Amino acid sequence: MKLVTRTDDYTIYQRRDSRYAVQDANKAPINGDDKVAILLKHELVKAPEVKQPEPEDPEVVEEPEAEAAETEAEATEEAPAEEDAPAEDDAAE
Repeated sequence: MKLVTRTDDYTIYQRRDSRYAVQDANKAPINGDDKVAILLKHELVKAPEVKQPEPEDPEVVEEPEAEAAETEAEATEEAPAEEDAPAEDDAAE
């Protein structure tokens, strides 16, 4: 590992795979949020950009509801026709 920065509190090394290792003064590894904060402080890594959620178009939201209403209407129209068919078969017997 290659030494990048040494302070009184921690030491930053660059590993052979181009990632960073941070050790405290007692040579214990520092991981997690503390490691990220140290690397950001020394500008060795970039913080990910937070994407803003795009507002939904009201037209897009209304279309599925309209399609669902049409599907329900078709189902109710077909249901009585199916009920009538078995009644006719019973009357024929």
